[in-house]
Amino acid sequence: MESNTVRAEPDPRRWWILGVLCLSLLVLVVDNTVLNLAIPALMTDLGASPSDIQWIIDAYILVFAGLLLTSGSLSDRYGRKRFLIIGLVLFGGASLIALLVTEPWQLVAARALMGVGGSILMPSTLSILITVFDDSERRKAIAAWSAVAAVGVIAGPTLGGFLLEHYWWGSIFLLNVPIAVVAIVAAVLLMPETRGPARKLDPVGVLLSTVGMSALVFVVISAPGKGWTSSPVLVAAALAVLALGGFVLWERRAEQPMLPLELFRDRNFSGSSFSIVLMSFGTGALLLMLTQYLQFVLGYGPMQAGFALLPYAVAAALFNGVGAALGQKVSNRTLVALGLGVMALGFGVLAFMTADTGYGLMITGLMLMGVGGGLAGPAAYATLMGAVPSEHAGVGSALNDTVQQVGMALSVAVLGSVLAGVYTSSMPAGAPAVARDSIGGAILLGDPGLIRTARDAFVSAMSFGSWVGVGFTLAAAVLAFMVLRPAPAAPAAEPGLVETGS
Repeated sequence: MESNTVRAEPDPRRWWILGVLCLSLLVLVVDNTVLNLAIPALMTDLGASPSDIQWIIDAYILVFAGLLLTSGSLSDRYGRKRFLIIGLVLFGGASLIALLVTEPWQLVAARALMGVGGSILMPSTLSILITVFDDSERRKAIAAWSAVAAVGVIAGPTLGGFLLEHYWWGSIFLLNVPIAVVAIVAAVLLMPETRGPARKLDPVGVLLSTVGMSALVFVVISAPGKGWTSSPVLVAAALAVLALGGFVLWERRAEQPMLPLELFRDRNFSGSSFSIVLMSFGTGALLLMLTQYLQFVLGYGPMQAGFALLPYAVAAALFNGVGAALGQKVSNRTLVALGLGVMALGFGVLAFMTADTGYGLMITGLMLMGVGGGLAGPAAYATLMGAVPSEHAGVGSALNDTVQQVGMALSVAVLGSVLAGVYTSSMPAGAPAVARDSIGGAILLGDPGLIRTARDAFVSAMSFGSWVGVGFTLAAAVLAFMVLRPAPAAPAAEPGLVETGS
C-alpha cells in the first residue's frame, strides 16, 4: 500500500540530493565531451568514416530525443528516483558494452543503448530538482545543475585526453562506469521518491510521441546526406507529420494526457523553449568543430586539447554563479537576452579565425561564449521550469531536454553537412577523394602541401559555421527579449510531492 504526503518544509537533505543529481548529469556530459575528442582516434583505430562518426554521435541523439517525453511522463507516474536509477544502470551498462566493439556499427548500437539510458536518466535530474527546491532556492540549484556542463568540459576532455594518449580509444567509456555506480549508491541512500498525483497511463500518447520524435530526428539527421527527396527521408517525414499531428490531436482530447498542451499557452514556457532551440542550434556543432581544429589544425594531442578548453569551462562555471546572483535583481528576460548577445559576440570572434591565428583568438571567442552561456542558461531553464506545475515536473523537464536535443540534432546534422560541403568545395578539384571528404583523410596521406590546403579549407568552413552561430544566437536573444515576461508572484506552496510510504 502506498501513501502520498505533501511536504510543508524543504527536505533537509536537499543540497545532498542536488549533489546526486549533478553527479548523475555529469555522467552524460562527460561522455559527450570525451566523444568529440576521440573522433581522430575513431577514424584511425576503428576505421570510422565521417559518415560513421556522424552516426556514432547521432544514434545517441536519435534515441534520446525520441524517448524523452515518454520517459519524463512515466517518471511522473512511477517515480522519478526509480527512473533516475534505471537510467544510470542502462547508461553505465551500455558504456561497458562500448568497450568491446570492434566495428563502427557496433559502436553505433552501443551509443543507441546509451541513448535509452540517457533518456530515462536526464528528465529525472531536473524534475527532482524543481520538486525538492522551492522558489527561493530553485534558481541557485538550477545554476549549480547548469554548471555541471562546465565541469564536464573540464573533467571529460582532461581525463579522456589522458586515457586517449595512454590507452586505446575504448577506455574513454570507462569514465562513465564509476560515476554511474557512485550516483546509483548515493541516490539509493539519500534521495526520497517523488512523483505526481496518480494518473492513468496514456499508451496512445506514448506510442505517437516516440514514433513521431524518432522520425523527426531521423529526417534531420539523414536529409543533408541522403537528400530531402530521397525515399527514406520522405517516408520518415510523412511518419513524423502523421505521428506528431496525431499526438497533438490525441492529447487535446485525452482525459489525462501525458503532455499538458496548455503549457505552451504560457509565453514564458514557449518563449524560453524556442530560445533554447535556437541557442542549441547555434552552439551544437561548436565543440565538434573546435576539437578537430585543435588536433588537426594546431596539432594538439588529445590531452592537450582537453586542457586547452579549461578557460572556457572556468568562464562558464563562474558566470553560472554570477547569473544566479544577478537573477535576484535582474529579470530573466534581460539575462537571457544579454547572455545570448555575448554568445553571439563570441561566435563573431571565432568567425575571424584563420589557420594561422592559433589558440589565442579561439579561446577568446570561447571564453566570451562561456560568459554568455553562464548568464543565459540558468535564466532560460528557470523560466521554462518555473512555468511547469510540480505534478508535471517530469514531462516538463523532458520538454526542456527535448528542445535542447532537437536543436543539437539539427545543428550536428545540418551544420555538420554544410561545413563538410564548404570544406569539400574549398579543396582543389584534383585532390584525392579521401582528402576532399575530411581533413582527417588529408592528414593521413602525409603530403605537406595537401595538409596545408586542407587546414585552410577546414578553417574556412569553421568561419562559415561561426557566422551561422552569430545569426541564430542573435535571433534567440531578440526572441527572448520580445516574448519573455516576469513570472507572476507564486503563493507559498510546497516544493513538491513526495511518496513516503510503500
